[in-house]
Amino acid sequence: MIVADDHPIFRDGISSILADLDPEIAVEQAGTFDELLDVAAQGPSPSLFLLDLNFPGMDIETAVPKLRRQYPLASIVVISMADDRRSTEHVMAAGVDGFISKAATQEQIRDGIAAVIEGEFVNVSEAGGMAISASTSQFSGLTPRQLDVLRGIAQGHSNKQIAKDLGISPFTVRIHVSALLRELRVETRTAAAAMATKYGVH
Repeated sequence: MIVADDHPIFRDGISSILADLDPEIAVEQAGTFDELLDVAAQGPSPSLFLLDLNFPGMDIETAVPKLRRQYPLASIVVISMADDRRSTEHVMAAGVDGFISKAATQEQIRDGIAAVIEGEFVNVSEAGGMAISASTSQFSGLTPRQLDVLRGIAQGHSNKQIAKDLGISPFTVRIHVSALLRELRVETRTAAAAMATKYGVH
């Protein structure tokens, strides 16, 4: 796992939270995006990137696709002070696996990271309610990427085809499918497809 932020104290704080989650987690740190790429290229492929929204060299529009191409099995979480709805929606639309506000408590940050590690998609922010919870609306709790996967399911596509269409790995599609089934509170792809068709998500 790699923590990328230009403030060493914050990097140390997040690294400490990760150590509390699992003392055996290997955590690397980076202060710039170029340093992040250098660190990621060394040793085993990272399983999780925790990125500040605004640190040297970071442009979410290009950074997320680049990391997705190079590390398709990794989760990507943005941690930022900018936690208004416009900012969080912009971040989530980039295809990340979660957004966590720097204004969240240590417990909220820890629970958010733990949820992403378990395959959830989180929005821990003022806009998201500073909590990990299901939305009251059928689809408003889904990330843009989950909606893309749901559309593929509604069209009868296999995980392999969805992965090809979206430019991600089949493994990542499986993670998205599991998460959206939990979010929609259905047990099968067929049920998810039926719900998507009913409400015009196709």
